[in-house]
Amino acid sequence: MPPTTAELVAYCDQRTRRSAFVDAAAAHNGLQVANSGKVTRIGAAVDAGLIPFQKAAAAGVDFLLVHHGMYWDMPRPLVGPVYERVATLIRADCALYSSHLPLDAHPEIGNNALIARQLGLAPERGFAPNPGGDIGLICRNSRPREELEARLREHYPRVTAICYGSEQPSEVALCSGSGNSALRELAGSHVDTLITGELREEHFNLAQESRLNLYLCGHYATETHGVRALAAELADKFSLPWEFISTENPL
Repeated sequence: MPPTTAELVAYCDQRTRRSAFVDAAAAHNGLQVANSGKVTRIGAAVDAGLIPFQKAAAAGVDFLLVHHGMYWDMPRPLVGPVYERVATLIRADCALYSSHLPLDAHPEIGNNALIARQLGLAPERGFAPNPGGDIGLICRNSRPREELEARLREHYPRVTAICYGSEQPSEVALCSGSGNSALRELAGSHVDTLITGELREEHFNLAQESRLNLYLCGHYATETHGVRALAAELADKFSLPWEFISTENPL
């Protein structure tokens, strides 16, 4: 017998400590759309959206994990693209499960922890506190910044490097996705190097004035890790196939 949707949801809720986190009100972490109750194939995607839903349906996915869920700008009338999103899931009998901040902060399968592992950095402490756990991660570093940048370019297709800080930073902060709040959290600390997904235009001046190293690797690209890791765990535990649903998002 295939596992039930409820069994997968319960595992995801427990593994990510979903209920412990305070997230944006519209994040709606957890099961966002149900299916008929059985799961035969798992999918993982960064974003909820019509194209990833169509790709998941074509692949036979009936339990889709996403980092950015479907309800950020809801409520909206179920017409046009919004209707097509929901209809695509229902026609494919595909459940949708979203995990936002829990999959940034997780110390094992979170985006930041996996970026640290990818780069060979040693996690030291967290920053940007949340009741569920610190969202950002600070790591010890022994490499010059040129080598750190080279490592990033091995893993990410687009890296914007803004280098006005230490030539050999002793610590590196990681914040997947948007680093806007991370810079506020790090203000006044001795950490001058941040790896993140994206920042605003004015942060270039901040980097010059405050002597920071900022490495922008793409919001989407830095948040592929957590959903992949959680999907792989689910697939192993419940003996199901899984796949990553890529949308080639360059942002």
